[in-house]
Amino acid sequence: MTTERLDLREHVREVPDFPRPGVGFKDISPLLSNAVTLRQAVGELAEWGSERRPDLVLGAEARGFILGAAIACEIGCGFVPARRPGKLPPETVSATYALEYGQNSLELNESAIGNGARVLIHDDVLATGGTVEAIGGLVEQLGGEVVGCAFIIELGFLGGRERLAQYDLCSLISY
Repeated sequence: MTTERLDLREHVREVPDFPRPGVGFKDISPLLSNAVTLRQAVGELAEWGSERRPDLVLGAEARGFILGAAIACEIGCGFVPARRPGKLPPETVSATYALEYGQNSLELNESAIGNGARVLIHDDVLATGGTVEAIGGLVEQLGGEVVGCAFIIELGFLGGRERLAQYDLCSLISY
C-alpha cells in the first residue's frame, strides 16, 4: 500500500509582522500537530539524511530540536543539541551570528562531537544561513565534518543557499 504524499506547504501558517513589522513568520505548528505531515517531514528529511551516513544529527535551538532528534532516531544515529548560551554544562564552544532580524549565539558541549564525526545539521528554516554557518564552524572546530544540512523550509529570497554553498543542502518547502 502506498501512502499519498501531502503538500507540506499547506500545513505552514504565515504570521504577518512577527516577530517584528515586515517579517512574515513561517509557523510550522500546524505541520507538527498533524501526525501525517509530521511523519512525512521526518521521513523525507531522514531519507535524504541517511544517504549522507551521519554519525550525529545536530539540531539548532529551539525548533531544530523538534525534528532533529526524530530524524536521528529514524536514521539510527545520535543527536546533539546546539543551545543558547548558559544552557549546557561547561565546557562549551560558542559562536555568535547575525539573524535576518538581529543576532544570536549558540553553544555546543566540547565533547559532543568526536574527531572525524560525520554531522548532519538540522534546523526548521534556512533563511540567511547565518545559524548553520556558525554551527558548521563549531562542528569543524571540534574536528567533525558537516555532511549535509536539512531544513523544513527555505526562504530563497534571503540568500542562505548561496551563503552555504560549501554544504549539501535539502529543504522540503521553498518560498
